[in-house]
Amino acid sequence: MEAITLETATGLSVTLLTLGATLHRIRLADGAEVLLGREGTAAYLESSGYLGATVGRYANRLAGAGFVLDGQRHSLSANEGANTLHGGQDGFHRRLWRIVRTGTAAGEGAFAELALHSPDGDQGFPGALDADLRVSVADHGLRFDYAAQTTAPTPVSLTSHGYFNLAGADAGHLADHWLTVVADRYLPVHPDSLPTGELVPVTGTPFDFRTPREVLERIEDDHPQLRIGGGYDHCFRLADTDGGPRLAAVLEHRPSGRSLRVSTTEPGLQLYTGNFLDGRPHGPRSGLCLETQALPDSPNQPGFPPTILRPGAVWRSTTVLDFRPSGA
Repeated sequence: MEAITLETATGLSVTLLTLGATLHRIRLADGAEVLLGREGTAAYLESSGYLGATVGRYANRLAGAGFVLDGQRHSLSANEGANTLHGGQDGFHRRLWRIVRTGTAAGEGAFAELALHSPDGDQGFPGALDADLRVSVADHGLRFDYAAQTTAPTPVSLTSHGYFNLAGADAGHLADHWLTVVADRYLPVHPDSLPTGELVPVTGTPFDFRTPREVLERIEDDHPQLRIGGGYDHCFRLADTDGGPRLAAVLEHRPSGRSLRVSTTEPGLQLYTGNFLDGRPHGPRSGLCLETQALPDSPNQPGFPPTILRPGAVWRSTTVLDFRPSGA
């Protein structure tokens, strides 16, 4: 495993690991570490929380550990009961990505390019997939540019599974965090956390973050969807984009003045409040994820935006995390 640190003149520092193309540390200009992480290769391999990892070949859940594509059933690695989560038991989060190059680009700042080859049949997915990830930093921003090509039709959705706590990575709780999500619909789930296929208005529910609200304000509400996941673990349907990243969410820690703005080209944003973190070393609700992605289980949901990549095409996705430290 190798580590790459990217820094900006304004004081943002980001450390990336080749194991799982994992975000390991994010330090803001005021010195705050705001990303939950672990120490050492073994700790990351043993972790069940995907801390900071790039997950794929398909982020989130696929029902019945499989899907039908062009009339053929493909059976996948089942690693969450009968379903597939984040690409399967040996998903991209457990692979050593290859460093293609690092450097500094005019108008972009420091960058690192990583690549991963996923062979045909990997975890049951059809087609050999070549995935590329370019991580770059500039000013107070961190940018992810993903690309992928395949030799056979296959579903693709990659995302970064970082857990954030703007009070500090060791704060241990999400108190005083305010969240805005630019979405008027969310995806309710079955008891196994798979989407029902509905897109439900957030109005009048604990999922209405269209105006800033404390993350924990309604997390204990007696709502059937919150009971399923022990808190938030749901995808929001974002507005359509014209091709460029548009604002998806804003996270604020008002006592410190720190904030995070998330912009993306993806149709979905998964809010996860770390309900099942196991205390090694981070406990439940000590950080939250804002995962930009395709809608979960899309290959099995004909009403969701398509996610199938075909030979000759290039799948692309961009997400930007714009941090503001204290006093900025």
